[in-house]
Amino acid sequence: MNMSQLETIAQHIAASLLEIGAVALRPQQPFTWTSGLKSPIYCDNRLTMSHPAIREAIADGFATLIKEKFPQAEVVAGTATAGIPHAAWVAQKLGLPMIYIRDKAKGHGKENLIEGTVKPGQKVIVIEDLISTGGSSLKAALAVNDAGAEALGVLAIFSYQLDKATEAFQAANMPLHTLSNYSALLEVALEKGAIQASDMELLRSWRANPAAYGL
Repeated sequence: MNMSQLETIAQHIAASLLEIGAVALRPQQPFTWTSGLKSPIYCDNRLTMSHPAIREAIADGFATLIKEKFPQAEVVAGTATAGIPHAAWVAQKLGLPMIYIRDKAKGHGKENLIEGTVKPGQKVIVIEDLISTGGSSLKAALAVNDAGAEALGVLAIFSYQLDKATEAFQAANMPLHTLSNYSALLEVALEKGAIQASDMELLRSWRANPAAYGL
């Protein structure tokens, strides 16, 4: 995919997420994340599971990215829990084995962190639903490496484009590609009247400095 195709996909996915309420923007009444951070955006990509056309577009986007950027991929891994269904649909499209990665090892039985079969040396793509700070996604990718396989990169539906995440992936030397992002969402939301032009400066200031938002 060239840059214009990537931008078109980013806008299409952003519009779809906005349409089904998977993303919501409230610049004047910010949401409070679990971490306590104030944010003008809330994202719940689990809603995409209930919309066949949208989940198909997401799976197609992921499959295309893998073919073009990671053609050597041998296994598709989903992060628990929201990345699991998307990994399954992508693995089915590509005819590849699928595994999933728990956020922590199971507390009984074999105490697995990774479910499914991954062999030493196999090249793995990790599928995530959302990138905020990037910590949990990188943890999943590193779990693949710890198991003796090789995480080639992380793919996600949406990114808040926070500098902290960009820096974390660069520091870990882990490639990251997303189907859509915060910038594309703002463009689409403005075009559709979901936000006003007067909101744009405030919304952009959050991405630049989340900790200072609303102060």
